[in-house]
Amino acid sequence: MNKREIRKQVLKQRDSIREEEKKTKDNSIRNSLLMLPEFKRANKVLFYASYKSEVDTFALIKDCISINKTVVLPKVNSESFQLDIYEIKDLSELHAGYQNIPEPFLPSDRILQINDLDLIIVPGVAFDEHCNRLGYGKGFYDKLLNEKSSPAIALAYEEQIVASVPAESHDIKMDKIITDRRIITKNGS
Repeated sequence: MNKREIRKQVLKQRDSIREEEKKTKDNSIRNSLLMLPEFKRANKVLFYASYKSEVDTFALIKDCISINKTVVLPKVNSESFQLDIYEIKDLSELHAGYQNIPEPFLPSDRILQINDLDLIIVPGVAFDEHCNRLGYGKGFYDKLLNEKSSPAIALAYEEQIVASVPAESHDIKMDKIITDRRIITKNGS
């Protein structure tokens, strides 16, 4: 299957997860992330604001704020068509932005650089067991992650794991993928 076909099929599967099952899966993913050594060590964490049927990140964001981790969220820069990343202090600082996705609307003095971060939590549509990621097709995260020095961890439902994601040279692999059933690592351990 090509990328477009995989996106269509996986989004349909993800969208069909029943609400009570989704909450159970979200809880499992959240608990796995909270126990990861990379998460425990991290002081500055980039999250995405979950949208539609994505793995919920709002509980994780609240967890991090409550334990005084620096929480960072992306915003689409409409001029450069890349992601700027902002430190947020409260969920109330998010408003509907690009494609109605919650984004920070904050002054530029709250912008951080990708290498300021200790951990990067990444959304996506589909993943495979080699930690390849298929995003939504705009390349926002591939551009951002191209400069990273910190671990990138994707959150996904098991329904989003496919046999193979077509990967190109500019596609950035995840270091780990946390699903509701397991943790997949890039080096297979």
